[in-house]
Amino acid sequence: MWGGRFASGPSAIMREINASIPFDKALWRQDIAASKAHVDMLAVQGIVSHEDAAQIAEGLDSVASEYELNGVPENWDLEDIHMTTESRLAELIGPVAGRLHTARSRNDQVATDFRLWVRDAMDQAELGLKQLQIALVTRAGEHADSIMPGFTHLQTAQPVTLGHHLMAYYEMAGRDRSRFADARVRMNRSPLGAAALAGTGFPIDRERTAKALGFDGPTDNSLDSVSDRDFALDYLMAAAQCSLHLSRLAEEFIIWASQPFGFVTLPDSLSTGSSIMPQKKNPDAAELVRGHSGRIVGCLTALMITMKGLPLAYSKDMQDDKPPVFEAASLLALSIAAMTGMVAEAKFRTERMRAAAELGYATATDLADWLVRQANIPFREAHHITGSAVKLAESRGVALDQLPLEDLQAIDARIDDRVYAALSVDASVASRASHGGTAPNEVRKRVAEARVALGLEESA
Repeated sequence: MWGGRFASGPSAIMREINASIPFDKALWRQDIAASKAHVDMLAVQGIVSHEDAAQIAEGLDSVASEYELNGVPENWDLEDIHMTTESRLAELIGPVAGRLHTARSRNDQVATDFRLWVRDAMDQAELGLKQLQIALVTRAGEHADSIMPGFTHLQTAQPVTLGHHLMAYYEMAGRDRSRFADARVRMNRSPLGAAALAGTGFPIDRERTAKALGFDGPTDNSLDSVSDRDFALDYLMAAAQCSLHLSRLAEEFIIWASQPFGFVTLPDSLSTGSSIMPQKKNPDAAELVRGHSGRIVGCLTALMITMKGLPLAYSKDMQDDKPPVFEAASLLALSIAAMTGMVAEAKFRTERMRAAAELGYATATDLADWLVRQANIPFREAHHITGSAVKLAESRGVALDQLPLEDLQAIDARIDDRVYAALSVDASVASRASHGGTAPNEVRKRVAEARVALGLEESA
């Protein structure tokens, strides 16, 4: 490959450290597609003959068929997917294969292939997140009226509906989708034709190759084209944020499935047992999603550190750009699929959720609000009165709405029997009817809007 420049071949150490074929073989489909677009352009521009271009394109199709059937061979002497493909092409069609590399470099070649791969990964993540949103919306619609405790500091705060809780994750997944979509728009420019770093003296048509590969157009600076990995970092940043949301959802299911909570029964298909304790049903899928988030954030950090001090244009450090992206994409796809299945198949124990909401003094704020509205008491004073009522109920082991009226009036004489209408968990959630609130009617409204946004129903 190095022609007459070197008197001897690389050492065994250099051969091993230099080879990227064990991981960049994942780019073979993108490499074939970009090569076909490139040679077609060369023929149209009169840089190679149409006969040679047709022979090269046919040969590339044959190579692709071999890869599809048998996988990509790993010859470390050929270093990477680009030279592996070109070498096999030469074996199939002879010296004419050498014309394929006219007016391009491995620098713009790998930049193009990698962009195409990352673009596909963005599309796959966006599609997977949509399926997660569909599962969340479906279950939220089923449980718009199901009452559970809402938490702050993992302490019972106010009653909410399970549907409202699930729709919070719908919103998170929507923002994750938007991050991938924004990054896709930003990265959708073709570096093909930038060559090694300075462009090429051949009369190429970069608009043509960009269009053929589904890009919005060519990149505008050849130096930036071959050294830019912002698109990979954008992907990893979106993946990292998405993984944090998935980890939070996974943690909810882990907590809810524990015996002290008992809010949910996880599907057998996403749980495991114990080798020694027969009673165990472990939330391993959710725990692995939670763990994967750390690895994905690590992938982002790894590439950021790799890129932080590189001068223009290409440096061999950038060969290490692909493993963290490939790893993150694989982990993210598994995590999205696991949480989609968990949301869709979990059995929610709504009676246990309701009981927890009723026992946790979740309507204390409602008592304070009632004192403000009905007795014209300043909120800070109402807060103090309510705290005394909670303390009394706690000492007796009863819910607030089970305290006798005379006991409440002993705390503050301005309380009357109308207060009981505000102290039930049903009344509490029904009163939270502000936009985005937990009231069942508001949840149903949000679910209906989400179903339209997801294309599940037409707008009324």
